[in-house]
Amino acid sequence: MLTLVTSKFGELPVRELLESAVFSDPEALEQALKLYGSNEDYELYAFVDEDEYVGLIGGCMNSARELEIIHLAVRPEDRLKGYGRGLILEIILEKKPSAVFTVTDEEGAEFFRNVGFQVMSSTLTDSGLEQFRCLYEVDEESED
Repeated sequence: MLTLVTSKFGELPVRELLESAVFSDPEALEQALKLYGSNEDYELYAFVDEDEYVGLIGGCMNSARELEIIHLAVRPEDRLKGYGRGLILEIILEKKPSAVFTVTDEEGAEFFRNVGFQVMSSTLTDSGLEQFRCLYEVDEESED
């Protein structure tokens, strides 16, 4: 079960997971903390197992009920165990979006492809990094 942790992002386990979601970039971490701390449209959820934070997922829902995943992280020792997929499925059940999308790097695009997303397009950032837009259209029957 997911736990809303937007108000707890200062706690060390949540902060460490968020830091791994931004590849330990201090500037990106501060931007993420500011995003979740100052904008109520953006929510950060964690999966907690036996009082330990295993993973987190964060993003926002737009007016078309499309959920944008901005951050997704799983503790290194718990990767490749299905927690990333589980976080996505849980947030779909929680928020009931019409679609879910994210923009990620090549490694992330491969993960999202493996959990059922379509890789729709790619663009180059100003720094030359290739970014991929991934989309998952939610089957309304599977929401119930």
